[in-house]
Amino acid sequence: MNYKLLVAEDVSEERNALVSTLKKHLGRFATILEAGDGQEALNLCRQEKPDVLILNIEMPFFSGLDVARAAREESIPCAILFISDYDNFSYAKQAIALRALDYILKPYQEEKLILSVQEAIAHVSQPHSAISNPLHSVMVSNSAEEEAEAKRITIVREDISAYIDRHYMEELSMKTVARAMNYSDAYFCKLFKQCFQVNFSAYLNEYRIRKASSMMANPRLNIKDIGLACGYADSNYFSRVFKRFTGQTPTEYRLSLMEKVMRN
Repeated sequence: MNYKLLVAEDVSEERNALVSTLKKHLGRFATILEAGDGQEALNLCRQEKPDVLILNIEMPFFSGLDVARAAREESIPCAILFISDYDNFSYAKQAIALRALDYILKPYQEEKLILSVQEAIAHVSQPHSAISNPLHSVMVSNSAEEEAEAKRITIVREDISAYIDRHYMEELSMKTVARAMNYSDAYFCKLFKQCFQVNFSAYLNEYRIRKASSMMANPRLNIKDIGLACGYADSNYFSRVFKRFTGQTPTEYRLSLMEKVMRN
């Protein structure tokens, strides 16, 4: 079966780049339809019944949200992905309400985009017969869909981990990392929990305390400087967080390390 992907993007240069990327990776399995505005996208949606809609969320007169809403109201069976320049919580909420599979911020990473589109294709593939489906071996079955999702989560988790490893000593927030990685705040919050099973604050504090603990073994380093080097400008707050994770204050922890060294 040949899948139909509909790309709706009013900026021609961005639409051409997106279509080119999709053809490069999925051209064997998919026909790429193009629309330069929301009304054209909705007309194509009604005529061609595409399997996946890839919609710029903000287009003049008739937005990507309008297209998606009409598709849902008319019961057109399709998976929906939104692409946007805007990290807008209201948009993210509407995207979730419209059962969108992803909300991708520009500029997006090509590999992440393709993984999202593959996941969307897998999502709509399930009702089709495995015999007539040429994508069956890579994305139709539940196990293949789970494999694609696991791969996507692994890549995202590695990217987030690498970013935190490079920046944990700086003033860091979930919003900072979300924007650096081109995700909306709402989607990144959900994605982070999916990747690490804890919220961002808990993960970052645990990561920083592990770093601080390893630095405590060097007696030449001042405890306050260790806190600063691990992203804690307030030494009192550093001490409280350190004790919460280790059961000891930084001073107590260092003394226990020194006693172990002396015993050995």
